[in-house]
Order: sequence, then structure tokens, then C-alpha cells
Amino acid sequence: MFEYFYNEILRRTIVSFGTLFNNITIKKTDSDDDVFSVVKVPLAYGPTQKFLARLEQSPDLNKPFAITLPRMSFEFTGLTYDPSRKVTTTQTFTVKDPNSSTDVKKSFMPVPYNMAFELSIMTKLNDDALQIVEQILPYFQPAYNLTVELVESIQEKKDIPVILENITMSDEYEGDFTSRRVLLYTLRFTAKTYLFGPATKVTKDIIKKATVSYLTGSDSSGAIREYSYSATPRAIKNYTGDVATTLTDDITAKVTYIEVADASGLTADSYIAIGEEELYIKSITGNKLNVRRGEDKTTATAHVRGAEIGRITAADNSLIEEGDDFGFDGSF
Repeated sequence: MFEYFYNEILRRTIVSFGTLFNNITIKKTDSDDDVFSVVKVPLAYGPTQKFLARLEQSPDLNKPFAITLPRMSFEFTGLTYDPSRKVTTTQTFTVKDPNSSTDVKKSFMPVPYNMAFELSIMTKLNDDALQIVEQILPYFQPAYNLTVELVESIQEKKDIPVILENITMSDEYEGDFTSRRVLLYTLRFTAKTYLFGPATKVTKDIIKKATVSYLTGSDSSGAIREYSYSATPRAIKNYTGDVATTLTDDITAKVTYIEVADASGLTADSYIAIGEEELYIKSITGNKLNVRRGEDKTTATAHVRGAEIGRITAADNSLIEEGDDFGFDGSF
């Protein structure tokens, strides 16, 4: 816990929200309703008060340099946890690492948070404000889905609903002919995003031992442990390629006594492999083996004379790979 990571999710969501409004234009018309000017409304990130303060500090209409209107600004104003979208906190998911053909990455399920935004529209003329507002509102009914790549390292994309909560309007004009009038529309939004923890590389380790205790008694604090059962994974094929002997005759899938060339390297109560079939040796008499066929859900099949018989030993257990089938050795 608390290892360093930075997925840039909040930043990505803020930038994506801003791009929704960076291509809004207004048109100026003359008395004949002919368009003589098309103006792209500038958009900046920052609090509305900053722009209003600059207007108040320089209210002179005749000043050669001033903040131009109309303009828009947006700001990220708050973050709240959303329990209605909560998922199991211990659940994980895995994805293929986009930068590797073999590696897999794992991440815990994301945590739902609501991001609050304010979009401010500042204009001098009411018609300018109405043009801007009308270009925005039809897309929010009341939500607009914004696709955001939240975690680049695993290429995790989500549709983030952006909900229009409310709209307010105020007129900053005080009646002084030397003052600049500012019509201010404020649109408040909620973006339902998700925060992800670190995405870590999945190791290829497997569980080497599992222990289960059996308890008796109705009181969990004073329960008595009657049994403890331990299980370890056991290989069901010959990873090492250790060949102990060969068959001396053809055998069918139902034969349980098999003759081998030399049984000196084999022991009873052990496992062997012939091709893809695993067999269990019950007993050995001379070079004749009494076996159980098709162990651990392998398929008993016919084998031909001279087929190699491999020993499955503890060395094979340590070579079990992720995704392989395996059996269990257990003990009380």
C-alpha cells in the first residue's frame, strides 16, 4: 500500500471535459441579418473570479488592451465518492500488456468518484450568451457520454457520463456608462469517473501449498481444530524428460498389467507418463507393473511397443507452469 503511482486520471478527465467546449463559435449579423463576422469563443481553465477581477481592475471601455468578451472558462471544483457505483474492493481484473506479447497486468477494480465542474460563459451581449448556451444544452439530456482513456498502461477506456446539474445567470452591469457589462452564465456539471490503483505485472508463480483446518464447536473463538489438511500441486506429466524404461508389448486402453524392458528405475506408489497419459503404479513384480490408467483426468489410450515411459518426480512438480493441469498430493 502507498507505493507511488500516477495514472493521471483526474488530469485526463479535466482535459477531456474542456475539449467539449473548445470549438464553440458565435456569429455577428448586421441589420439585414447578413453574417459579417464569425468569432471562436476563447476557452481557458481557471476560476471565473479571476477573469471578473481583471475586468473590474480595467473597466475603461476605451483602453486599447483589455480582456475580450465573449469568453468561457471552466474549473474543476470538487471530488466526492459515489457509493451507488461501488464494486467489490478485493476483485481484480487482468489485461494483456499492450507493450508485450506475453506479459499480463493486473489491477483492482476502480473506485467510483464524481468530479464537479463549473463552466462560465462571460459575454457583453445577451444574444452572444444565448448563442453559446444553445450550442451546449441539446447534447445534455441530462448526460453526455465522454470516452476517456483512464489508464494508458493497460489501455483502459471508459465512457464517463457528464451530467448537466443546473444553470444560473447573473448580470454584472452596474449602470455606469464607463463600466463594462458582463453577463455571466454558470453551468454546473458532474462527471462520473473512476480512479484506478496501480497496474502490476502478473507473476507466473503458482500456489505451492494450501492448508485447510476443520474446526468443531458453535463458538468460533473457542472452536477446536479436529483436522488440518494440506494439499500441494503435483505434476501430471514428465517435464524433465526423464525416461526410465520402455514398453515391451503393445497395450490397449484397458490393460492394467504392463510389461516393461527394465523396472529397476521405477517404484510402487508413484506416477509415470506414457505419451499424454498419466499412470499410477500400484505394485511391481519383476518387470511387470500393476497400474491405474488415465490418472488425474488424463485419457487412457493404446500405446505401442517401444513407447517411452517417463518418471514423474518432485523435480517435475517444481516445473509446473501457469495454465497447466495438475493433480494434488494431500495429507492430514
